[in-house]
Amino acid sequence: MNKRFLIASGGTGGHFYPGLALGKEFRRQGLAVLFIVRKNDPAAQVLDTHQLRYREIDFTGLPRSINPLRHLRFLYKFFKSLYETRRIIKEFRPDAAIGTGGYISFPLIFTAHFLGIKTAVHDSNARLGLANKVCGKFADLFMLGLPVNKKIKNAVLTSTPIRREFADKPDKTAVLEGLGLDPKKRTILIFGGSQGAKGLNASCAQAVAQLAGRKTGWQFIHITGERWFGVIREEYAKLENVAVLPYSHEIYALMRTADLTVCRSGASTLAELIYCRLPAILVPFPHAAANHQYYNAKILADARCARLVSEDKYLTQNLMQQFQRLTGKNRDLFSMRSAYARLHIPNPMTAAKEIVKRLRNL
Repeated sequence: MNKRFLIASGGTGGHFYPGLALGKEFRRQGLAVLFIVRKNDPAAQVLDTHQLRYREIDFTGLPRSINPLRHLRFLYKFFKSLYETRRIIKEFRPDAAIGTGGYISFPLIFTAHFLGIKTAVHDSNARLGLANKVCGKFADLFMLGLPVNKKIKNAVLTSTPIRREFADKPDKTAVLEGLGLDPKKRTILIFGGSQGAKGLNASCAQAVAQLAGRKTGWQFIHITGERWFGVIREEYAKLENVAVLPYSHEIYALMRTADLTVCRSGASTLAELIYCRLPAILVPFPHAAANHQYYNAKILADARCARLVSEDKYLTQNLMQQFQRLTGKNRDLFSMRSAYARLHIPNPMTAAKEIVKRLRNL
């Protein structure tokens, strides 16, 4: 009989997309998989698109305020979620339960553990999230996307799964000409996540505007996010070697076409950079929980695959300095690309397959 697996996933992309990759790999291998997501989580729409089954539970994260009513509401939803999760487990009868981070993992991992079901946790970041710190105490297997400076029971470094589209080698000429750019020029890709990033967008636009006229052998692709598209496009109105996009469904083709990128340092983005071996200027989101994006970025910066730049009042100036250095006549980009070989992090493209293999053997 084929094994059955429950995955608790959702919330931010860094928690959801590794779970999605595992779910698709389970299905590819002919295994039964069911997702548990929070009620009204947008992740449900993505699961519908990929025709993956899911069940919703009514749960919320631990309140940050001291308002007693919010804590009472949390306790009510906490016990309700345990009841709902127990019912799903009894109906689905999984052989193993997996959490991919975020508070939605806790009801599944906690309940499955006390029902005698094998449990596993995956954390994509270099600094563990609170939910995974707690879930790890009940996990038979703790999988890490990045190395962490902490000893964890039953831990193994697996990398973070990425989309299979990254394995497809793009037609560089077609990609760049489709954006009105020159395939013979070197390209810098700028993006700040699906929603964009106000400070990063503005500083990059200022730096590029200063640089574009001097570095005629370089061109730029700037993905702004829908909200900031009109404003940033105006900043580039007089420049010919810049393509401005609100969003791209083919970021994998752009990352494999670019020579250098400026981006945030979320765990999924880092896994994609590692696979593409793409030199990067990393600007961590300064308000990320426990400053985890800084610690993610530091791993690549310490290995000299990337440059780490803080988002502060000197961001434009510091970006200009990095642009000037990395687009000059030196071997820095070649060295940064080569440095990825020293990371010793498993291949993100095969991570889903390897993780599923481990889960089948729990």
